[in-house]
Amino acid sequence: MKNTLYFLSFLFIVHFTNAQSETPDIVVYGGTSAGVAAAIQTSRMGKSVVLIEPTQRIGGLTTGGLGQTDIGNKQAIGGISREFYGHIKKYYDNPKNWKWETESEYGTNGQRRSEVGEATMWTFEPSAALSVYQEMMAKENIVLVYNERLDRKKGVKKTNGKITVIEMESGKVFSGAVFIDATYEGDLMAVAGVSYTVGRESNDQYGETLNGVQANILNTSLTGIVSRNAYNHNFVPGVDPYIKKGNPKSGLLPNIIEKPGLEGAGDQKIQAYCFRMCLTDIPENRIPFKKPEGYDEINYELLIRNYEARKGPIREMYSYGNSLLPWINSAMPNHKTDTNNKFGFSTDYIGKNYAYPEASYAERERIVEDHRKYQMGLMWTLANHPRIPKEVRDEASRWGTTKDEFERADGWQQQLYIREARRLVSDYVMTQYNCEGIYVPDDAIGLGAYGMDSHHIQRYVDANGFVQNEGNVECHVESPYPISYKSIVPKKEECENLIVPVCLSASHIAFGSIRMEPVFMVLGQSAATAAVLAIDADIAVQDVPYRNLRSVLLKDGQRLK
Repeated sequence: MKNTLYFLSFLFIVHFTNAQSETPDIVVYGGTSAGVAAAIQTSRMGKSVVLIEPTQRIGGLTTGGLGQTDIGNKQAIGGISREFYGHIKKYYDNPKNWKWETESEYGTNGQRRSEVGEATMWTFEPSAALSVYQEMMAKENIVLVYNERLDRKKGVKKTNGKITVIEMESGKVFSGAVFIDATYEGDLMAVAGVSYTVGRESNDQYGETLNGVQANILNTSLTGIVSRNAYNHNFVPGVDPYIKKGNPKSGLLPNIIEKPGLEGAGDQKIQAYCFRMCLTDIPENRIPFKKPEGYDEINYELLIRNYEARKGPIREMYSYGNSLLPWINSAMPNHKTDTNNKFGFSTDYIGKNYAYPEASYAERERIVEDHRKYQMGLMWTLANHPRIPKEVRDEASRWGTTKDEFERADGWQQQLYIREARRLVSDYVMTQYNCEGIYVPDDAIGLGAYGMDSHHIQRYVDANGFVQNEGNVECHVESPYPISYKSIVPKKEECENLIVPVCLSASHIAFGSIRMEPVFMVLGQSAATAAVLAIDADIAVQDVPYRNLRSVLLKDGQRLK
């Protein structure tokens, strides 16, 4: 399969080489799920498009390990996004794509997160998602460019409030009528000079209750729904934070601070990142966990102490879970997983990503590699360290990274889970009030439906002298809610031909609900639709008549209410 995917990638590069002298109507920077959807929609509406991906792999998290689709409500997903999940179903209807187990062994509904007879499938291997995206794009007139990064110092030229040209580090330039920033980082948006923010707002800024520092165990949302903010994914009681137990003078263990800050106060910290590992327990396809270069046991002392502080059997060490391992192994086809963070010390590298959004490319690469080595060390510790209980080691040792998914020989992906980075600040900011249905915009371009969700942001010493995590919020959303078109376009005086479907204008806690891959595809399609309408009418993207935009979105299968 890898050879086939590389060949398809080669074809796309050839396509670019033959067409690079042409000026496209729309330039999409970032081949994430949103970028792919935007490029497909542009082509289907008869406009020319260049999709620029800074790495060698399209699809972002959807092809980078996040196969356990976070939906919220399936009926909120329409258009190209829903079409993608329909193609995933067709992919797995082909017996040739079941190599390590049969379709019946995987199951017909529960594991797929689909009902019997449903035309879509919501769980998949990274390679399946990549294959589907490439098949969908191959039918369109899309110029796909790999391994080109925006020059973040001088890479955007603007005239009369419009971007005219963007320049890559290589010196290549791309001009267009409308530009779409589909990156997780918002790099094009930032270089274009539009307003944006990083971190958590205070609750006071937008009158929210779930933003800012959230150290309390319980909180109440605006609609009276209780949120267990610091309860989940935390340490068992009594885990000592000091290098020498009980001795504050010995210093704190790595990545712990003394105090979390005032409740509800804002800061520039962001929720933790991790790799969504694709693991397998099939020996023929498994790469055992290896100790990374530079491994230091002190970085995992809290993990070990968390086991040592347990009361009773390991399977009962957490009041809200029954698991030997501090991770969620969601079953994907072919005996693979989408493995995510769980419990107090897990795959989330808490506190080590604050610099990432504004960091240089070189510094980002160091941060990504630091995350990878941390997670490699975590897996090796769970599988091998003598202070880890034997039954935990035995279970962890059954698993390893996969040989047949990613380009790296060690089975690790390149794509880090950038849960949150920069966020646009436009004339409309999506907030907790939108997620809870109190504010309803009149220019819907898609629906959010997932709960307001933030992973932990910092690790601190509590009033009892023990370690705790802070920042986790899990608050249910009662029903799908509309996302405003104005939240994906900058203020008109800042830029008239830029649309930002990923790093959209939303508060930290509202972004935590919106930031799901199916929704990013929805917003990518809507962004492209608006871009085409702006080009046809020769107007700013902010001036696109909503009635016209709504009409096309509904015709193309988007769900707006």
